[in-house]
Parts: sequence; structure tokens; C-alpha cells
Amino acid sequence: MARPSPTLAGFRLAFTRPALGLAEIVWRWSIGAAACALLSVTLFEYLNTLAVSSLDLLLFRSRQPVLVGRALAHIFAGSGQRIISAVVVLLLALPAGWILSASAGRAATLKAMLSSWPRSAQKWRLRSLVGLNSLRFSSALAALLGLFGATMLAGLFSGDDNSRAALVWLIFLTVALLVGSAWSALNWFLSLASIFVVRDGRDTFAALGDAVLLCHDHFGAVSAVGFWFGLLHFVLFATATVASCFPLALATQFPKAVTWIAILTITLAYFAVVDYLYVARLAAYLAILENSDEPVAPARSTSVPSTPVSPARPMYDPDDLILSDIETAKGT
Repeated sequence: MARPSPTLAGFRLAFTRPALGLAEIVWRWSIGAAACALLSVTLFEYLNTLAVSSLDLLLFRSRQPVLVGRALAHIFAGSGQRIISAVVVLLLALPAGWILSASAGRAATLKAMLSSWPRSAQKWRLRSLVGLNSLRFSSALAALLGLFGATMLAGLFSGDDNSRAALVWLIFLTVALLVGSAWSALNWFLSLASIFVVRDGRDTFAALGDAVLLCHDHFGAVSAVGFWFGLLHFVLFATATVASCFPLALATQFPKAVTWIAILTITLAYFAVVDYLYVARLAAYLAILENSDEPVAPARSTSVPSTPVSPARPMYDPDDLILSDIETAKGT
């Protein structure tokens, strides 16, 4: 009996239970909104600590670049310690908030999805998801450091003139492509491993190993899911890019605020659809797991099995002292 397509199963679950996609959008955008609010509050609090004198205001009103630069230098003089303190607070608060929120949000959506299959684990630990998301943040930070290293490496081959510009760009793009590919693959495995934490109650590294085994054992099905959702993602990106060109083309006929609002609306709609489809992608991977656990029913044969014919046996015991005389009488 043919198994159902995991990709179609993922779409079916996402569109028959739209609350899952909306929940995915809510917890993802809540993290983004909280991050933006924290950045805004930190920036405004930092600006409130800066002292602006009447002489600085006078220099600003002159609109002379040299005088404005002297005013800015006077305003920001001695504020380096405050900006460093603000950056340290952000570097501690933002990753911690993202790790905790992403772990709780992923646990909620996966538990809701797994209610469609009865074989999910009854006991699992949130700290395993925290470990996976901590590894995701660490890998992203390592990728940023790798891009910085690519810039430094390319700078070693640059000269005083621009004769080596093509070589510098080639080195930078090659190293950046390798770093980005490695980060993308590792981030994908870490995201997939969260399924095994909630479904099977695995710890961080055991779930990561199960994700690797899933790709090894069901490479064709996993590749098919990645191909179709990747193609759909590309189509959505191309559509959003083309749609955002229309407000830019009509920018001279409308106010700037209308143009920016239209571009912002298209961008948010694109991210909302992508986040919604991520639920369908996770459901497709779950369908691969559940289909692999179900035994395949053997084909039912319509032919009547032939009954072996046993050789003729006497209806009596030949060793019987009474009935054995019958055979003797037949022989005579």
C-alpha cells in the first residue's frame, strides 16, 4: 500500500488547523516586537543621558558641517562607558530572551501538532530545547565571526591600488559562501532536532543525532520536502520583491509615507506567510517519521491457495492386532 506524500500531509495539517500557523506567527513576532522595544528604550535612555548645552544648539543651527561635527563631538564626549554598558545589557538580554521564548513557542506548536499522532512522548524537558536554541545562537554568532574573518582574509590580498579588487571580492565571496552554507546546514539540523525532543523525549545531543539519522534513513523524502518548500519560498520571495517595486515606481505620485507603508505591509505579509508555511514544513517532517513507524500492510492475494495433497493413508492402525487382519485377508 502506497504511503501518503509527506509534503501534502504537511500542507493538509497547516490548512486544516490554521491556529497552528497563527500561533507560530504570534510567538515569532512577539520576540521581534520585544527586541525592537528593548532596543528603542535603550536608545532613548542613552540619548537622555547626553547633555546638550546652549552652545551646542547654536552650532547645530549654523548648519555648517565643521561646527555641527564639533557639537556632536562635545555631546558624545565621555559617553563611551554608557554606550558600552548598554551594549552589554543588550547582548545579555536579547539572546536570553530569544532562547527562552523560542524554546517555549516551539514546544507549544509541536505539542499541538503531535496531538494528531498518538506516539508522542509524555515526558520531555524544556532544557533540551533551550540547549538546541543555545547552539543555534552560538552557530549564528560563529557565522558572524566567520564573515568578519572573511573580510580580514580578503583584506590581506588588497593593495594600494584597485588592481586586485576582483581577487579580493572572489576570496570574500568564496569564504562567505562556505561559512553561510555551514551555518545554514547546522541551523537546519538543530531546528529539526526539536521534533525529537518533544516527540521522543530526547536530550539535546541525542535529538541532534536522531535528526542526522532521519536524513540518512529517509534522504529521498527529506530532500523532496526541502525542495518543494524551498521552491515555494523562492516563489514567495520573488512575488514580494516584484510587488514592492510597484510602490517604488509610483513614489513620485504619492506621499512618501504612503510608499513606505505599502512596502512595510508587503514585507510583513511576506514574513507572515513564510512563518505560517514553516508549520507545514515541520508537519511534513513529522509525517515522514510517523509513516516510517507504521508497518506496511502486505498485499492481499486474490488467488486461492492450493492445499497440498497428502498421500493415501489407511483409515486404521496397521499395528492393530484386529484390524491388521483385514489387510492380510485382502492379500490372500
